[in-house]
Amino acid sequence: MTIGVGDRIPNSTFVKATPEGPQPVNSDEFFKGRTVALFSVPGAFTPTCSARHLPGFVEKAEEFKAKGVDEVACTAVNDAFVLGAWSENAGAADKVTMLADGNGDFAKAVGLTMDGSKFGMGTRGQRYSMLVRDGVVEQLNVEEPGAFNVSSADYMLERL
Repeated sequence: MTIGVGDRIPNSTFVKATPEGPQPVNSDEFFKGRTVALFSVPGAFTPTCSARHLPGFVEKAEEFKAKGVDEVACTAVNDAFVLGAWSENAGAADKVTMLADGNGDFAKAVGLTMDGSKFGMGTRGQRYSMLVRDGVVEQLNVEEPGAFNVSSADYMLERL
């Protein structure tokens, strides 16, 4: 079953790259009492994700904060080291928090997985964005396969 507007984010553990090494991030704690613009990409360093999806949120991070968003975060079924390198490469540090979902547990828990095996990627998270307020989904924008429209930073900002 796919998560929907009004549903609570399931409890799961992300991993975040830090100077001290990979650190677990509990989803209940991460979303508690805050407003988070979360977006998911099928993979770090992939064409659309690197050229359009992440850069949009990096460029608009301050606009999200001005509209009451406490944090902008990205999740992908990649390990924390890959997301850390992607963040550094994209200049996303201090603008977008990278939350690695290395085993795809969060993607499965929210029912937003995709089969990327024909590209050698296995099971990944779908491309989407969601606004989460105090652990509850207020906005959910899931892309059709191969599309990049409703999960963009601009689309989400227009709806805040």
